[in-house]
Amino acid sequence: MKVIMFSGLFILELFYHIWLYSGKAWEISFTLPLQLCSISLLLCLGLLATDSKLLFQIVYFLGIAGAIQALLTPDLFVGFPHFRFLQFFITHMLIIWVALFYAIVKGFRITGKGLWSAFAFLNLAAGVAFLANVITGGNYMFLARKPSNPSLLDYLGPYPYYILVLECLALLLFWLIYLPWRGGRK
Repeated sequence: MKVIMFSGLFILELFYHIWLYSGKAWEISFTLPLQLCSISLLLCLGLLATDSKLLFQIVYFLGIAGAIQALLTPDLFVGFPHFRFLQFFITHMLIIWVALFYAIVKGFRITGKGLWSAFAFLNLAAGVAFLANVITGGNYMFLARKPSNPSLLDYLGPYPYYILVLECLALLLFWLIYLPWRGGRK
């Protein structure tokens, strides 16, 4: 199962970058792996390769919270059956499946300490994304502006205030997905 998930994530991400490059659409301002789900995808690959308990904690919180948000309000400009549409939905679902596979099948414990580790990692990654936005003119993690497609960010206030609201929402979402596991394995 691990090999299938690893291969699926790796191949779909590789083909996505090949597709962008061959279409002369690979652009440093939006194709570096600095979106939350791109980071989660790379962390999933690392987790599947190493079975790291720390990577699991980060993948569980960042991956599930980020991928669910992305699946509910995708930032896509193509529809089914376009390659990018399929790649987007399959990789985001795989991110969630990897986290749940480790929690349910492999029995990795979700911890309060893991919640705070994931939140610290999220803020570190956001700092890197912010610097990349300044350097490239990009909008990684939507820290420079809201996406052009409708999203949940539209309800969180104007720039830059919605970023502070996102911080609070991230903590709330992390706490909500921690609740079923609080106090040990259920």
